[in-house]
Amino acid sequence: MPESSAAMPASNSTPNDATVLFSEKLWPNFWIWLVAAGLAAAGILVFAPISMAAGITAAVVLFAILAVLLILSTPSITVTAATLRVGRATIERRFVGEATAFRGAEATAERGTRLNGLAFMCIRGWIDPVVRIEITDPSDRTPYWLASTRHPDELVTALSR
Repeated sequence: MPESSAAMPASNSTPNDATVLFSEKLWPNFWIWLVAAGLAAAGILVFAPISMAAGITAAVVLFAILAVLLILSTPSITVTAATLRVGRATIERRFVGEATAFRGAEATAERGTRLNGLAFMCIRGWIDPVVRIEITDPSDRTPYWLASTRHPDELVTALSR
């Protein structure tokens, strides 16, 4: 596939700038929800001396608050022909260089000992694989973006189109 869709004649099969090539929400794992439920259950212990109804009510309200916070703080990754969006950050695709996927010990090293302090990060501890996306904008001091993803190969493929 050519690197620029502008070089291709317009047709129904040609993706336009708004066509989504890759999309993923970085939802919390099941065990994160269990931790939230456990923290909410602690509300029963705090309010049970007052009354069991108050404790159960506190647990339900606390779980609802935690669930809303988890849902609202869930970032997404979206790749279109024109842009890359990771969490709240957006960059034009023309400034995106090579993307490389890392898993296991290599992903841990990318998040730790190999991490550049100027890199933009959107990482989640419950998602092991990461993708390192080089930034080629000469006016941007950010050398690369590091993003957690459950589908690193698909993200790399979408960015290399």
